[in-house]
Amino acid sequence: MRNIITISSREFRSYLASPMAYIITAAFLIGTGVFFIYFSQAWLIETSMRGVFGNTIYVIIVLLLMTLLTMRLFAEEKKMGTIELLMTAPIRDSELVVGKFLGSVGVMLVMFAFTLYYPLMLIIFGDPDIGPILSGYLGFILLSASALAVGIFASSLTSNQIVAAVVGGLIILGLWFMGTLASIFPESLAGLFSYFSPSNYHAYFARGIIDTRGIVYYLSIIALFLFLAIRSIENNRWN
Repeated sequence: MRNIITISSREFRSYLASPMAYIITAAFLIGTGVFFIYFSQAWLIETSMRGVFGNTIYVIIVLLLMTLLTMRLFAEEKKMGTIELLMTAPIRDSELVVGKFLGSVGVMLVMFAFTLYYPLMLIIFGDPDIGPILSGYLGFILLSASALAVGIFASSLTSNQIVAAVVGGLIILGLWFMGTLASIFPESLAGLFSYFSPSNYHAYFARGIIDTRGIVYYLSIIALFLFLAIRSIENNRWN
């Protein structure tokens, strides 16, 4: 456990020293502000965050930003040759992967913390329903953490950060649009496609419904792609 904490804190500090992290955070905050303001102007009196949490375009933008946030985690180590040092260090591959994941989650939570200004404004100047706002944040954090896990797996496959970002983005988009593709398949297959698509679960959180199936799904996606990343690192070790 101490190794995981050490690695995660190291990664968090490295993000603070990286211009890319600030660029991604700025893009995230600008996007959040644009969608929040547009929703407020469109609906005028409705004090909620559904225009942000429930907007598909915004969700996809955030998911792609999460893959950009993680593209360097292993790809840069491989490019700089420091991955060999990590491979010979007295740490397990699982500790390395989980530590890097938690470091990126820490940055993601800081990014979301900056957006608390918006629900605070709603509380000050209106009378919003707190439940949907909290469930929306919970769903978005779980969804973003899933994207981080996918991005870490993609980064473990290559030494090129751009390739890692593209692969991670394609996996995320593939999973997301599986729910859309479900409508063109027979009913027997449509349910299967919807089950594996995060879009199917995110809609509930955006509407204020905390679906335990969604929580289990997101945690399963995180566990699956972290497991695949561990296996990828193990393969690099033996090769």
